[in-house]
Amino acid sequence: MLNRNIWLLLAFFIVAGVVLTSSYRPPVVAFHDQAELKAFRNSRAAIDSGEYFLGSVRCQGCHGFDTLHVANIDANGTDINLYDDWQSSMMALSAKDPLWRAKVSHEILVDPGHSEILQTKCTSCHAPMGHFSAMFKGALTYTIADMLNDTLGLNGVACGGCHEIAKDSIGSMGVEYSGNVHYDTSKVEYGPFATPLTGPMELYIGLTPTHSLHMSRSAACAGCHTLLTNTVDLSGNLTGGHFVEQATYHEWLNSSFNSEQPCQGCHMPQVQDPVVIANNILNLQPRSPFNLHKFMGGNSFMLSLIKQNKTALWVTAPDVDFDSTITATLNLLQQATLDMHAQIDSIQNDTLFVSVELTNKAGHKFPSGYPSRRAYLQLAVTNATDTIFQSGMLRPDYEVTGQGSQVEPHYNVITDSTQVQIYELAMGDVNNNFTTVLERAAVELKDNRLPPSGFTTSHYAYDTTQIVGSAATDVDFNRAGGTEGTGKDIVHYHIPLHGKGGQLHVSSALYYQVLPPRFLVEMFNYNSNFIDSFRTLYQTANKAPVLIANSQADTTVTGTSVTGVVNAAGWKVFPVPSSDGSIMVENNNNAAINRIEIWNAEGRKVNEFTVEGNRSSVTINLPEATGIYYLKIESGKSFVVKKVVKD
Repeated sequence: MLNRNIWLLLAFFIVAGVVLTSSYRPPVVAFHDQAELKAFRNSRAAIDSGEYFLGSVRCQGCHGFDTLHVANIDANGTDINLYDDWQSSMMALSAKDPLWRAKVSHEILVDPGHSEILQTKCTSCHAPMGHFSAMFKGALTYTIADMLNDTLGLNGVACGGCHEIAKDSIGSMGVEYSGNVHYDTSKVEYGPFATPLTGPMELYIGLTPTHSLHMSRSAACAGCHTLLTNTVDLSGNLTGGHFVEQATYHEWLNSSFNSEQPCQGCHMPQVQDPVVIANNILNLQPRSPFNLHKFMGGNSFMLSLIKQNKTALWVTAPDVDFDSTITATLNLLQQATLDMHAQIDSIQNDTLFVSVELTNKAGHKFPSGYPSRRAYLQLAVTNATDTIFQSGMLRPDYEVTGQGSQVEPHYNVITDSTQVQIYELAMGDVNNNFTTVLERAAVELKDNRLPPSGFTTSHYAYDTTQIVGSAATDVDFNRAGGTEGTGKDIVHYHIPLHGKGGQLHVSSALYYQVLPPRFLVEMFNYNSNFIDSFRTLYQTANKAPVLIANSQADTTVTGTSVTGVVNAAGWKVFPVPSSDGSIMVENNNNAAINRIEIWNAEGRKVNEFTVEGNRSSVTINLPEATGIYYLKIESGKSFVVKKVVKD
């Protein structure tokens, strides 16, 4: 009887279980369909034992483009997925950057005995996942050759290169940064969102998403954006000194931004819309704010060069992603970097007094980072017929007129067209001679890069962010009435008018160059596969500088005789404007014309003519393109510049 009751009870539970199972539907939970599971298991296997990073392609399935258009989009439906934005950034391209490879090769050729230690230092930031993995397993070096045979190294600064930075890696500052990034080896991926859904990532790739506030702090960027290098003499011997090659993080510390805006606020701008951050996970709650992963900096030049040479550089990011990143970079440079205002102060004693005020809006010096970068100030004064004054015009070789063989000093007052204000860090070797060899850098010959707002010489980080040269004593440089921290510079121009008057137009502009020709001279004196390859890429690249900001001012000078197109020296050019491009150049005093150069409105020489036969008049043809041109007319040891128009 007892056995019979037991069997009846078991039968009841079995039937009840069937009924309940057939009628019960569990709540929808995070899942992938069978096709996705197969794809994940075939191509995105979990992280292997003894490994700590995965290539970015392992993250693409969830954090790339969502074909269902549900995840990784903003409120307007615009795709903002992390993977596509990242893959065309300089972070993703750091290991494939042809300039970086060429520069490492240059440094090795200069000091061959330091080859392995140089490469190991450089790969710590340009190939951090490959570098750390190798060193953690006991390697003593990690070279370019090692990187070229390592998919993790070639992945550049990929997802794990940031999201696995350990919390204890960001608590200090100083020499111990310089590429010495500490990574967490407990197989976590840190992120800014609390209570992350851990299951899918743990299941498919073996990493655990973990909330940590340190991912939203500027200090997470400090390990690679603070670099102090050891100095060697011209024989390659260590001097015991070091050089601050870049200290963008310390510049940020010495600014008002360190309590207002982290690095991510500008370079990974936030979308306030709620965003579902992973594809194909139903009921995944949207997150806000969401940081875009475009990683905009200031290097539109290299982005364009790499885009144009993708096949040769083994880069696969689509052009549309490059275009988006380049556009975002230019927008950052031109809208969030600097304000500019030019004004005419007075006219006295046949001299025009002009001041140009520049205000740095960035949270660090401008320019910042790699020491090739510079900005130069251009100013021109014209009337209806003449160019009265020019400073900072660009030559056809993309060098700045007035830049000589020595380092151009910082100016508070400019009185001559051969003087030009260039904002830059100039490195000097142990003999105080200008150098672009990073390992030979021993002293700062000049650092007049525009400081950020709130920057002071009394800040504890000033030892790595110093103002060097005459800018340090310029009363208008980062000062107002003796008080530091304005983030401004005011440049004063005292311009002789030479009796010219009428309606005067003052035009000023600040241009930014990532890689001016001067910085490449030393490197291009050497030959290697990487240097020769980059030389070819550079020769065909668009080297036009980026216009950061401009400003104009006008005034009228009365009491000065200005008739037609004749100036005090008796020169005349006509017709102005010219419809067919034919221009007659004539001197009323029969002065011989030796040479005529034609410059366009961008400050580039586009043609030149040598005049034979002691002639005082000649007809020339302007280029085909319509617009404004400047004729530099040379006669004997003097010259005059005339403005002409082709319509």
